[in-house]
Amino acid sequence: MSYRKRRLKIGIVGCGAIGGGIARYISKELKKDCQLTGLYDIQYGRVEKLRRELSAGPIGRNSLTALLKSCDLMIEAVNANSTREIVREAFLHKRNVIAMSVGKLLDAQDLFDLARRRGCRLLIPSGAIAGIDAIKSASIARIRKINLTTRKPLNGFANNPYLTRKGIDLAAIKKETVLFKGNVDSAIKFFPQNINVAATIAIASQAKDKITVCIMTSPKYKNNSHEIEIVGDFGRIVTRTDNVVSPENPRTSYLAILSGMQTLKQFCQGTGIGT
Repeated sequence: MSYRKRRLKIGIVGCGAIGGGIARYISKELKKDCQLTGLYDIQYGRVEKLRRELSAGPIGRNSLTALLKSCDLMIEAVNANSTREIVREAFLHKRNVIAMSVGKLLDAQDLFDLARRRGCRLLIPSGAIAGIDAIKSASIARIRKINLTTRKPLNGFANNPYLTRKGIDLAAIKKETVLFKGNVDSAIKFFPQNINVAATIAIASQAKDKITVCIMTSPKYKNNSHEIEIVGDFGRIVTRTDNVVSPENPRTSYLAILSGMQTLKQFCQGTGIGT
């Protein structure tokens, strides 16, 4: 990362809990380092609502192309089926990207290759977990196993199609219950709104086949928590984060939003702390 004398122009795709949170942070805390020059969401009402809240000028964009023309760095915060194409389009426009929807980037080596060819940076925040720096270091040696246990309140799984197909009635759950146990690919497929952290771990460790994901819920759970155990030639790492949920979206941890903010701050200020 290099220090920039001019303010970096930032465009945000997705004006929900994460995109909105980062936009507010830019307007309040990063004015010296960057400026918000574009907002885009397929629900344009979200754009206008956020723009008015920020007392911003005409930064609402009516297309992804218009947003990319207005910025140096795009923050992707949509977690949609189109995420990969959104990121791809940004690289084709030679824009740097902070990608929040990591689950959509699993097995996307073509995007990583495209970023290199176009001279772009693809930044993936740590998200709602701790220990990504250590996992990256551990990946240089041999990793034998990784266990990820995610615990979330019942309302974090509302309207989940996989649970509906399995006949799991969330309202009937009265005690701690395992909703899923399996590999990363299946976890992300069945819980795309809940388990971005599994993709982050897979990308950081380069050991996707060594990861077991367990997803649990209970009426007693009030926060989102992620517990990680990694065993390898380096020794053993155990981390646990007990996250406050975003007040705007119970599926999102507040720490995930803060992680996006910190990633942007470090990029704008030309600093990098940790592995």
